[in-house]
Amino acid sequence: MVARHVIFKGRVQGVGFRFTAHRMAHRHQLTGFVRNLPDGTVEMLAQGSARDIDDCIKDITNYFDDYIRDTEVQEVPPDPKHNDFNITF
Repeated sequence: MVARHVIFKGRVQGVGFRFTAHRMAHRHQLTGFVRNLPDGTVEMLAQGSARDIDDCIKDITNYFDDYIRDTEVQEVPPDPKHNDFNITF
């Protein structure tokens, strides 16, 4: 299992981003969370196989292609407290 911390930048709040990311993360059997940040970005922690995480990020960026300006991805240590994928606030 690997974990990646992702920041999506652009017009990513108020467009159903978290709910769509949540659905796609479940489809790829990931754990972690997605949430809006005060600066207008969306943060996601995705845990699972490297391929599933990459595929999920690709699906999200393809779906929101017109809204995402930049995506920052950083490898982080997995956090075992996440046993599901949630929308947090």
